[in-house]
Amino acid sequence: MTLSVGDPAPDFATTDQHGQPLRLADFRGKKVVLYFYPKDDTPGCTAQACSLRDNYTDLKKAGYEVLGVSVDDEKSHQKFIKKYDLPFALAADTDKSVVEAYGVWQEKSMYGRTYMGTVRTTFLIDENGIITDIIEKIDTKNHAQQVLK
Repeated sequence: MTLSVGDPAPDFATTDQHGQPLRLADFRGKKVVLYFYPKDDTPGCTAQACSLRDNYTDLKKAGYEVLGVSVDDEKSHQKFIKKYDLPFALAADTDKSVVEAYGVWQEKSMYGRTYMGTVRTTFLIDENGIITDIIEKIDTKNHAQQVLK
């Protein structure tokens, strides 16, 4: 399924880093930066998360809630959040239902090997649950600026 600007953002039900239920519908009435990343505590994913962390005040001033999604489990997310003092929730999409609903679970290749993985993508969602922007070319070190542009 390919999502486009103007489409309703697919709702989902998963858990956060504490194992608590987490649904996109919980954020209705707020703008959301829903960012998908491949793996906790890897160089690119850390740079991206830290860009959002370092500019979190500006993102909040712009009215955004930030929510990260990867297929890592709650324990991995807890370590990642603690290590980098991340002020936002991370969804544990261990069954891959969220990455599949957003079309970011795709075939990738590295060093001649193909495998399935999360394609780094960010969806900006308005207060009514409509996708207002899709950022596919992520500048991990300056990702917050891409969101705030």
